Amino acid sequence: MDNLLGLLRIRVKRGVNLAVRDVRSSDPYVVVKMGKQKLKTRVIRKDVNPEWNEDLTLSVADPNLPIKLTVYDHDTFTKDDKMGDAEIDIKPFAEVLRMKLDNLPSGTILTRIQPSRSICLAEENCVIWNDEKVMQDMCLRLRNVECGEVEIQLGWIALPGSRCI
Repeated sequence: MDNLLGLLRIRVKRGVNLAVRDVRSSDPYVVVKMGKQKLKTRVIRKDVNPEWNEDLTLSVADPNLPIKLTVYDHDTFTKDDKMGDAEIDIKPFAEVLRMKLDNLPSGTILTRIQPSRSICLAEENCVIWNDEKVMQDMCLRLRNVECGEVEIQLGWIALPGSRCI
């Protein structure tokens, strides 16, 4: 891990209008993958608008690697059903980390990212300097499914002695 840049904290906040995969509802959970790393949230039973509010932390060595987020419906006796996926590009977030951010007021917008089909954003979002931290709230429109969005927040954790982005 000599080439580790830092840690990316992904707060998986909630799902909105997720697809129904059981009789009347779903038992959703989220899997986040980056390279060989794979993390997942807990299962929320019988809820198409789940609130996870869970932090998943990835080690970042290459900010060019995309992050894949997939929502599944947990099934007890059969294979879990896929409920859509999204890809997160952290390059705009990583570029902001190179900026000199000292003495900025909390709430300063560092950059804006426009929605597009290729990056799954449901709406414009901003990378913000907040309480001396770089943060980005995102609403991701799920692909390969009839409906559903997932709200997340990115946050950077710098490591002592890690090389700069």
